[in-house]
Amino acid sequence: MRTIENIKSGKNYAAVNVGRMDQIIEHELPMGPNVIQGKVFVGQALGVTGSELSFQTLVPGQDSGFLHTHKTHEELYFILKGEGLYQVDGEQFVVSEGTVIRVSPEGKRALKNTGTTDMVMLCIQYRANAFTEADSPMTDGNILPDALTW
Repeated sequence: MRTIENIKSGKNYAAVNVGRMDQIIEHELPMGPNVIQGKVFVGQALGVTGSELSFQTLVPGQDSGFLHTHKTHEELYFILKGEGLYQVDGEQFVVSEGTVIRVSPEGKRALKNTGTTDMVMLCIQYRANAFTEADSPMTDGNILPDALTW
């Protein structure tokens, strides 16, 4: 079983390594009496305060195992490798490397690998409707005059 490696942390940051994308399958996530092979949540290891994120590998023919919704969390799914089908609210569409999907908390969702190689995805979940126009990355960021010191 692979574990998250803590790289370095400080007052304002934390860095971890989950392994190469082809090693995500080596992670195990206990969920009640079951263990999900190939899934790892990373938020707690990073000390994330506004979202959660997970990586998951689905082998050829594997699906996510169940439909699910959330109470308050919207999700973004990033397909990093492979291809398959995504299902939300009874509709299905093809996904592949580079596909990004946003699903509202109420969306009934599932993912299936229909390809011949492993599918790797990153999922970020966060509280829905938390951002306003004032949270635009164009207005929230501050470019500092400090010189870069590589």
